[in-house]
Amino acid sequence: MRQSPASRILLLIKTEGPQLASAIGAALGISSEAARQQLTRMAEEGLVEAISETLPGRGRPPQLWHLTAAGNNTFPDGHAELTSSILTTLVAELGRPALDTIIAARETETLARYREEIRAPDLLSRVQQLAAVRTGEGYMADSWEDADGSLLLVENHCPICAAATACAGFCRSELDVFRTVLDAKVEREEHILHGARRCAYRINPL
Repeated sequence: MRQSPASRILLLIKTEGPQLASAIGAALGISSEAARQQLTRMAEEGLVEAISETLPGRGRPPQLWHLTAAGNNTFPDGHAELTSSILTTLVAELGRPALDTIIAARETETLARYREEIRAPDLLSRVQQLAAVRTGEGYMADSWEDADGSLLLVENHCPICAAATACAGFCRSELDVFRTVLDAKVEREEHILHGARRCAYRINPL
């Protein structure tokens, strides 16, 4: 099924970050003016907004198009409001240990499932397999080798963001799962919960 121009623009900004109208036009194979017209309509719908970037020197500052909260909400959120409410009630009624038990059980289940799907002998292939698995779960993940030889795993979306916001233990648990299933050093360099537009992990051999 072919995506609409608006859907393609939302996906482009979500995965690549804020964009110039000219870059969006090039990516969609349309003129910059056509891209601006589409972006203007999307801005009227509250999905995107243009923010001027201040750069050294003279000249008109370029406008980069960003997703708004509404634009971000067009991507899967894992039933955010219900999830957050359930976790808050759980802690209030049963205490923090009950939530810790749930996080531990989820970690055990996730690790067992990932071990079945991620079996490559080399680290690069394991990271690629993990990216594919995470994409299937809605994280919009990608991976590549960086210039310094380390590997990067990037997740452009978090479908459990509400749960992670309510309890950072979910994020810590996922990091532990990555380290175990990859059998590697994994450090989180960017974090959606800390205001980044994505979660990014740097991975090196043990």
